[in-house]
Amino acid sequence: MVLDRLKAGSFLLVDKPRGPSSHQVTAWVRDLLRLPSAGHAGTLDPHVSGVLWVGFGPSLKLLPLLLEFPKRYVGVVTFHGPVEPPALSRAIEEFTGPVYQTPPVRSAVRRRRRIRTIHRLTLLDHRPPNVLLDAVVDSGTYIRSLAVDLGDALGVGAHLAELRRTGTGPFTEAEAVPISRVADAVVAADAGEPAPLLALLHPIEEVWREFPRIRVKPGAAAALAHGADLARGGIRSVEGRFAVGASVALLDEEGRLLAVGTALRDSEHLPGTGWVIDATRVFTDATRYPPTWRKAASPKAPPAASELPST
Repeated sequence: MVLDRLKAGSFLLVDKPRGPSSHQVTAWVRDLLRLPSAGHAGTLDPHVSGVLWVGFGPSLKLLPLLLEFPKRYVGVVTFHGPVEPPALSRAIEEFTGPVYQTPPVRSAVRRRRRIRTIHRLTLLDHRPPNVLLDAVVDSGTYIRSLAVDLGDALGVGAHLAELRRTGTGPFTEAEAVPISRVADAVVAADAGEPAPLLALLHPIEEVWREFPRIRVKPGAAAALAHGADLARGGIRSVEGRFAVGASVALLDEEGRLLAVGTALRDSEHLPGTGWVIDATRVFTDATRYPPTWRKAASPKAPPAASELPST
């Protein structure tokens, strides 16, 4: 039963402790479950704790979708000089919305300026020289850079003293479990009690159901399963709105995930014909959907000279 869930695609929400890297935590989970591979989304630095998505099997194809979810953090920022509450409130308000960021020197990505959106920045507590902030931000936002920029804006300097990720999209720290609980669940499963481990394994639909969905006709399902894109004529119904460039889940008539793709049209202005979704990742087994088309018969070769009628 556990193996079936893993093969179908599932994931764990791990409460990463401070100390190990995200890669190390993922490797521990992989080894506990005796799997050949595992992956994570949303890397946390070693000194940062909190929600870490660890996936297995087909769920690894959902990594691009997970990276679209906003992240939520609670962090302590230490200022290097006195800050008056009114000035702090104004600075927090100014840093809410789109901001320019340069990744910190110790980051693993190329250091180039880019725009990220701070959806919400809330002051939870102020005990000089520290402030406790709650932030909801775009994926890929560097809270360390945000802390430094906030200190520069106030003219006193600052650094990030503590950070915890409390949420990734719809998933919160209340659902995250420590590595020790995963280990205990594996021991129980080995003893013939799989229920504790099954309770920790989230099905992949918990990710794709957060996105707009299109149910397709049987012929289109077969085409998608064999690597085709989706045309307007293959749509059975649309669930949720989407704009050009948005990620969309493509389902068969029974609601099973076939593929995910990128919208080529707005859902409000679908054409009568033409391509609608560029399918980027196929999830289903193509053998479940035999092709409903046939290759055109090759034209007959011209008869050999010996077969021509004599004159």
